[in-house]
This record gives sequence, C-alpha cells and structure tokens, in this order.
Amino acid sequence: MGSTARTALLMSMLTGLLLLMGVVAGYLTGISISYTLGIFLALAVGMNLAIYWYADKWVLRMYRAKIVNKLEQPKLHRIVERLSSNAHLPKPKVAVIPNDAPNAFATGRSPSHSVVAVTRGATQLLDDEELEGVLGHELAHVKNRDMLINTMAAVIGAVITYVMYFSIFAGGRRDRGGGGLLAILAIVLIPFCAMLVRLAISRGREYGADEGGARISRKPLALANALRKLQSVANRAPMQQGNPSTGHMFIINPFRGVSLSGLFSTHPPTEERIERLEEIARKNSF
Repeated sequence: MGSTARTALLMSMLTGLLLLMGVVAGYLTGISISYTLGIFLALAVGMNLAIYWYADKWVLRMYRAKIVNKLEQPKLHRIVERLSSNAHLPKPKVAVIPNDAPNAFATGRSPSHSVVAVTRGATQLLDDEELEGVLGHELAHVKNRDMLINTMAAVIGAVITYVMYFSIFAGGRRDRGGGGLLAILAIVLIPFCAMLVRLAISRGREYGADEGGARISRKPLALANALRKLQSVANRAPMQQGNPSTGHMFIINPFRGVSLSGLFSTHPPTEERIERLEEIARKNSF
C-alpha cells in the first residue's frame, strides 16, 4: 500500500474512533452526540489552527534557529535552491540551529511559507551529498504538506482526548451495570488507540518523505548514509536542549535512541528506512 493510501486509511480510522467516542460519550452523559462533538471540535480546531499558523515561528524560536542568507551559508542555499527546482517548489527559507546534535527539520504552513532548518552538528558531520539527501527529505515533507496532515490528525486526537475527560467527569450513567462499565472502559481505550494511529501516521509520512526526498535529491544512498550517521549519534548522545514533544519534526528523533516498541515511536526503525532507500537505489537510476 502506498504512503498516501496508508495515510488516508489511518485518517479514516481516526475519524471512526472519533465517531465511536461520540457514541460512548452520549451514552455516558445523556447529552446529544452532535452537541458534544461540536463543542470540542470547535475548541480543537481553534487551538490547532493557531499551532498550524504559528508553528514555524514557535519551533524556530524554541531551538534558537537563525534564518541565514546566501552570504552566511552559500552552500546550504545552493543545495536548497537546486532541490527546490527539482521538486518544483518555491525555495524555502534556510535556518541554522546552534546545536551540535546533527539533525534537521522542515516547518511552515504551506510550500510558500516554509523553512528548512539544519543543526550546526549536521553541517559538520555530513558530507555535501548526505546533506543534500537530508534536505531533499525535508523538502519532500514540504511538498507532501505533512504539516497540514499532522495538524488534521492532531485536531481529531485532541477532540477524542477532550471528550474523554468530559465524559469521565460529567458522565451520569457509570452505575448502570455492565453497559456503563464497558462504556467507561471504551472511553479510556479509544484515546489510546487514537494515539497509536497518530503515531502510525507520523511513521508513514517519514517513509513517504524518504522516498520523495530520494527522488528530489536523486541520491537515495546518500540519504541512507546520512540516516545511519544521524541515528548513531542520537543513540550515543541524545539532544539535551529542546522539547521531546517536537521529536516527530526531526528527520531522526534526537531525544532517544531506538524505541522499545515500534508502536510508540514517532519514526520508523532507521534500519528499515535504510533498507527501503537501498531498494529504491537498486530499482532506479538517478
């Protein structure tokens, strides 16, 4: 199944969980399902639209990233300009993060309002081709509008969580025998399932950005080598500054090594990503 189809399926599952949560919440509270979901949907949309609109400024400020011009970082600008042309995208702004942990991310609400940021450590660790592979991956995120997809998933996940708390504290039928107990159990389990689906969406978008980045840079093996280097450093010396809640934004989660369970990881296993890129290199001539 392709990345787009897989994401569509997972988004449909999230929507189904939202509707199921509405049914259970209505049973517990006796309040109209449409009324309950409407209130919390409006709240979640408002909050997440604000995040979506201002996320680039927020995350750049968090990591003290500096927007750099061509005179300050001519090599980065040359690479981004060439890759943007390959991807048929407007050239994003370029930022450097003053952090020695090698990594990179893209942010911005649309291709015309995007920023690609790399850490100082990435510019020192990676050679030019590896850096090009990494930046190609980030431009693929921009082209695929992954920021929008993640925001949509966050909206649904937030509504489910809000309804859970509302139902627990406002529920009036929790003493009605087995049905009430099952409803309480469902109220707790549905947000957990929604979290797993959201993480699966995040992992799927990483696979899509790897494939798209390989085509944009035409250097899948260079991206594979870069991932290997970045993961090795993340395992030895996780990033000390920053917020772990932003780990999904980076090309490699910088705050921890290999997850104990793939189900709870924001990124697919790096070795699997490398194998996929090597397979792309075998099947295509770039």
